[in-house]
Amino acid sequence: MLLSFEQYEKKFKALADQRRLEIMYELCQRGETCVCDLTEVFDMPQSKLSYHLKILLDANLITRETKGTWSYYDLNDSEVNNLLSEELCCTFRKTGKESCC
Repeated sequence: MLLSFEQYEKKFKALADQRRLEIMYELCQRGETCVCDLTEVFDMPQSKLSYHLKILLDANLITRETKGTWSYYDLNDSEVNNLLSEELCCTFRKTGKESCC
């Protein structure tokens, strides 16, 4: 099922920020990571980091699991793979030109 343009817009807006790309890269390298560790890595207040994490969560690009009082974040591999796959290119590929759909 193809996403709506509004859903794609939310994802691409989330990706259009260097700090959020850095957060996603860090999660890709580390796997599931506590927000307290991310605060140290990025040397920013937790409130500012939480702002970026919320945007990534709302775009479904990362996941969150709460364990006790801490939140652990991880890259949403399936969602990221969908953005990097043929699914999106098919939305904009002209019909009849090596169509993948």
